[in-house]
Amino acid sequence: MRQAPGFLSVRQRRIAWLAFLLTAVQAPVSARLVDDGSWLFSLCVSLMVATVILADDASRRRPVDAGSLE
Repeated sequence: MRQAPGFLSVRQRRIAWLAFLLTAVQAPVSARLVDDGSWLFSLCVSLMVATVILADDASRRRPVDAGSLE
């Protein structure tokens, strides 16, 4: 049984992981250093990137149906 390709290429997937890690680390650092609530933007961006990565994982794990192999 073959698996379906995701909608992200390998390079885009690596960049998404890097963006997720950088924004996830930046959020608590900016929360500590800045008095306002602007660190929430970093948290929201990291959650959106994580959602894209999870959606790509789900599409990669979906088996390819027999009709699309032709």
